[in-house]
Amino acid sequence: MHGDASPMLDAANRALCRWAVKLTLTPGACGGDDVAELRKHGFSDEQIVHGAQVIGYFNYINRIADGLGVDLEPEMKPERPGT
Repeated sequence: MHGDASPMLDAANRALCRWAVKLTLTPGACGGDDVAELRKHGFSDEQIVHGAQVIGYFNYINRIADGLGVDLEPEMKPERPGT
């Protein structure tokens, strides 16, 4: 989901998904403008902080699992060929 988020999501959730991708791939590029965009879509500061924590946690735990070579659960398929 590197482009725009699914058209089945409402505008607020598409904005949240775009921010999650940006926060994951280029965290140093995130800032006040991104927070303002989320506020514009109705997210409270508390919801934005919670979102950042959830996004950050999943990024962290995935990096730890990848770094330690933890195998995926059998029902999960790798996203990248050869992983």
